[in-house]
Amino acid sequence: MQQWQARVLSLRQWRPQEAWPEVSTERLLATAADWLAPYLRGVRRRDDFKRLELLQILQSSLPWELQQQLARLAPLSLEVPTGSQIRLEYRPDGSPPILAVRLQEVFGLLETPRINEDHTPVLMHLLSPGYRPVQVTQDLHSFWKNGYAEVRKEIRGRYPKHHWPEDPWTAEAVRGVKRKK
Repeated sequence: MQQWQARVLSLRQWRPQEAWPEVSTERLLATAADWLAPYLRGVRRRDDFKRLELLQILQSSLPWELQQQLARLAPLSLEVPTGSQIRLEYRPDGSPPILAVRLQEVFGLLETPRINEDHTPVLMHLLSPGYRPVQVTQDLHSFWKNGYAEVRKEIRGRYPKHHWPEDPWTAEAVRGVKRKK
């Protein structure tokens, strides 16, 4: 539910000319009678409340057109060169969403992915094979050009079974350990 809120609130920041609703926790609590009341029929016990699907209820509070725009402009995930779908992490303040992805999965990706009709570059947290951040960037092109060689030198010794090509521009993106041929 928090990611849905953060996506809508981000679009509200990024696209102030559009009719994105205020869905902060404070606002939702203040207007609960409007959006939640229709779903409370038949709710009598605490267990009945537990069965309410708040995310579905909130999603349905958006007009169909905005639901479609939300999915297109602020997607839940992005596909990386390996074919993996990597979830984005949105913040309610409208800051760029975070794409935390293992470095080997983005070999061959030349530019930082963008959302919101290409207006918003994601903040990439490039991870080691052990899922620890090795670089944070919004400029993947510059990282490949200027920073990758140093990161490669540092991390290659810790993860010798993993693929560390000299040329990340044309290297094949891989999940896990690249098998020897």
